[in-house]
Amino acid sequence: MSDTSTATIRPAVEDDVPAIVALLADDALGATRETPGDLAPYRAAFRAMAASPDQLLVVAEAAGRVVGTLQLTVIAGLSLTATTRAQIEAVRVHADMRGTGLGARLVRWAIDEAARRGCGLVQLTSNASRADAHRFYQRLGFAPTHVGFKLRIDRG
Repeated sequence: MSDTSTATIRPAVEDDVPAIVALLADDALGATRETPGDLAPYRAAFRAMAASPDQLLVVAEAAGRVVGTLQLTVIAGLSLTATTRAQIEAVRVHADMRGTGLGARLVRWAIDEAARRGCGLVQLTSNASRADAHRFYQRLGFAPTHVGFKLRIDRG
């Protein structure tokens, strides 16, 4: 394990895409749903995200390598008296950095950024099989108040 105190959290750039995809693919779930051998769709998605002021993809960098990432999306809404919310997605920390506090730093950074952008609520989803992640988010103050549903759409 490395010291995370020197890790820098910064906006991702397109050159970070291969490292981010590697992080997304580096677990049992990601290995079945990511295709790191074909970066073209990831690069296109990155460009779309970079063009939107409501999307922020960040990386944590330590000793010149990407060791963590997350996506923050700002969502305007009418519910909860027109509360703007932030959605945190795709939180990943490199295997050799897990347990160092880097994940907590990333999520706290996202919460602070959400507040800076005027959000009154931060939400996230986590796959039902990720019990360790659920405990991690609860330690950070998140409460499991909702049940999430997803529907895959054939992009064929």
